[in-house]
Amino acid sequence: MKFTTASAVRVLVFPFLVNGLPSKRDGGISDIQILNFALTLEHLENYFYRTRLEKYDQQAFLDAGYPEWTRGRFEQIAAHEKTHVEFISSAITAAGAKTVEPCEYDFPDDDVHSFIDISFALESVGTSAYNGAAAFFTDKAYLTVAASILGVEARQAAWIDSAVRKASPWNTAFETPLDMNQVFTMASAFIKSCPSSNPPLSVKAFPKLTVPPTASGARAKLEFEPSGDHKQVFAAFISGTGTIFTPVNDKKEVVVPGGLIGLVFVVITSEDGKVADDTTVAGPAMVQFLFDSSGKVY
Repeated sequence: MKFTTASAVRVLVFPFLVNGLPSKRDGGISDIQILNFALTLEHLENYFYRTRLEKYDQQAFLDAGYPEWTRGRFEQIAAHEKTHVEFISSAITAAGAKTVEPCEYDFPDDDVHSFIDISFALESVGTSAYNGAAAFFTDKAYLTVAASILGVEARQAAWIDSAVRKASPWNTAFETPLDMNQVFTMASAFIKSCPSSNPPLSVKAFPKLTVPPTASGARAKLEFEPSGDHKQVFAAFISGTGTIFTPVNDKKEVVVPGGLIGLVFVVITSEDGKVADDTTVAGPAMVQFLFDSSGKVY
């Protein structure tokens, strides 16, 4: 059934069981490709923390109003990401394969506050990346390592959002898995170019989607470039507990559904009730619905 009115909403619960995890791609994807994809993300994070902690010294954090211990914790996160790069690189090399090298990056931070916001976004996407990739590993040893790194990424995101940003240490009872194309779409916003000698990753970036800060029940104006001849597109609001589909009108406006909490990923899809590579028009984008200790969204 297709919904065409702005008030119609369709909900699918447990996206990781019905439509959240990607289907096996034709020809499959190897463990080494997954590891190199993970290494691509870890290179990005490693560069981000290394260069930004060189840019923002202890006094910059203090001047921005953060406690004296804040920067030291970010130094620990930086050390984690460096270790992840070294470990994944060694695993790929031990398998007799070639590793991807770092790309050229461009981050839009201009102060400590924006550095912290980007840091939270990177750790959140990293968590969803490892969560989504887990289904494709054939070697259980690699799966164990991925799960271990996932846990660290999630802890880091929780610390940043709660202790530093004074928001929430978690979202829902489940983390949100994203597939490799969805993750690469968001990561590519910070990537200028990559070495031509890097082994292929078999991923692609979807068109950019921008979602403004919004609230449940509000009419949000989305920014994306239409592709294909789609008479009706839908905004899929994806969280750990389900995916809510709501139609987008011809002005690229959508009524934000109720019940959303924490960090939510939004994808524009051409098919109601389905988020897949062949239905994705734009996105994902991230939007956060802050909530207090009583669970009230604010």
